[in-house]
Amino acid sequence: MKIHETELTVRYAETDQMGIVHHSRYYPWFEVGRTEFFASGGMRYGDMEKMGVMLPLVETHCRYILPARYEDVLTIKTYITELSPVKVRFGYDVVRKMDNALLAKGETLLAFTDTNFRPVNLKKFRPDIWEYVQKMQ
Repeated sequence: MKIHETELTVRYAETDQMGIVHHSRYYPWFEVGRTEFFASGGMRYGDMEKMGVMLPLVETHCRYILPARYEDVLTIKTYITELSPVKVRFGYDVVRKMDNALLAKGETLLAFTDTNFRPVNLKKFRPDIWEYVQKMQ
C-alpha cells in the first residue's frame, strides 16, 4: 500500500477559542493530502480534469482522537483503502510529528465522473488514468 505523507504546521486561524484545531479544518487537510498523493505519482488533479475526469466528493468521515493545537507540526498520511472503476476511497491518519500521536482518522469517498458529473467506469472511459490510479494503490 502506498502511503503519502504531507507535513503542515497548524496556523492560529485554524484554532478555536480553546486553542484547539477546529473540527472543520481536518477536511481541507485531507484535500491537501489527497492532492499531493496524486501529484506524487506524476499526475495532478488538474491534469485529470483536463482529460475529462472529475472526482466529486460523495462521502466524508472523521474520528477525532486527540486535539491538535496551534503550531503543532502534523503529518497527514494519505492512502487508498478501496478502489473500483467507479469510485475511490481514501484513508487519512493525522499524526503529531513531535510524539507520533494519532490525532484523527478520516475517510473520503470520491466518484469518477465525466465533466458533466455523470458517473463513468474509469477503466473503460479513460484506461490510461485507470492504470495510473491502480499503480497508486
